[in-house]
Amino acid sequence: MRPKKKISQTHLAKELGVSQALVSLALNGRSDGINPDTYKRIWDHAISLGYLPKGMRVESTPESSRTRQIGYILRAPLRLYIPSTYFGHVQHGLHQELENHGARLVFLGAEDELSPEKLRTFFHPSHHLSGVVVLGEVAKPFIEQLRKLTRRVVVVSSRYQGLCHSVLGNEPEALTELVRHLFNLGHQRIGWLGGNASLGRHDARLSALKDALKILGLSIDPRYTIVLNQADRAEGAEAIHAMLKLSRRKDFPTAFVTYNTQMAFGAALGLEREGWKVPGDISLASADVSRLSVEGALRITGAGTSPDKLGEAAARLALGEGLPSEGFTDLILPAPLIVGNSTGPARES
Repeated sequence: MRPKKKISQTHLAKELGVSQALVSLALNGRSDGINPDTYKRIWDHAISLGYLPKGMRVESTPESSRTRQIGYILRAPLRLYIPSTYFGHVQHGLHQELENHGARLVFLGAEDELSPEKLRTFFHPSHHLSGVVVLGEVAKPFIEQLRKLTRRVVVVSSRYQGLCHSVLGNEPEALTELVRHLFNLGHQRIGWLGGNASLGRHDARLSALKDALKILGLSIDPRYTIVLNQADRAEGAEAIHAMLKLSRRKDFPTAFVTYNTQMAFGAALGLEREGWKVPGDISLASADVSRLSVEGALRITGAGTSPDKLGEAAARLALGEGLPSEGFTDLILPAPLIVGNSTGPARES
């Protein structure tokens, strides 16, 4: 039980077996000349007794005595009230891993909501903010602004070489596995339904698809390539509807790879409305994985890193685990193939 009487510096000094002057120096942030273990012991004991008088410098508390907080930021134009299955799962993994380490996850806002002035308010020492995780691709100047405030910036699903840490899935591995799976099923005419046209992540996936096809002596026909803006279910349906206008051509694809599972699911619904069977008439595969890969009647075949695992890895980096003393880490996670029932043997021409 904490004592009800007011705790004085003299009382703390007596219990700790040190001088009152030493306690006063430590609680006012004067660590120079004080043994680090003693400095921490004074703070730990003061905080455990609820000692917080006016003038006590909370920002001088040893980091190990604080409840660590990690902030997270969404890329524009995402908002918490706009459903984002992928980054929702990344956030879940981030939260769970931080909780396992006794740390808290704090939402700071979206990229386009955070001015330099507002960002600075989050980094007041009393906030105990140990680092920031950015979910998705943001403008480079935004990362540069964050770097002025903290060295511990981790970006999920994008890379800013020489500026911060990053956690990414192995896109080339994912698309290689996906294309080989389709090829082994007899598919040699493969189209692309792309989304998030403005993001480098789209270009990386499309480039990896082309490279994977090239290894097998195949290529992608520009006529069967479409790139839309949002990468959601509605645009998946819109993309496949646009492709079906060319379906009477003899070289029409027997399979489409989509930017993500949301687009694949939307495309499947669009095909069903038009009387096409998945995978009997057209196979659909995704360049990432989500719960749509393992749940529901239609399980989307995909290859990629679990978004929960991306969040867990980002949490560990944000807490400083495994970081080099100098430089930055680009952590590339495995991207295994998960075979669902949205892919099957290529139909005969």
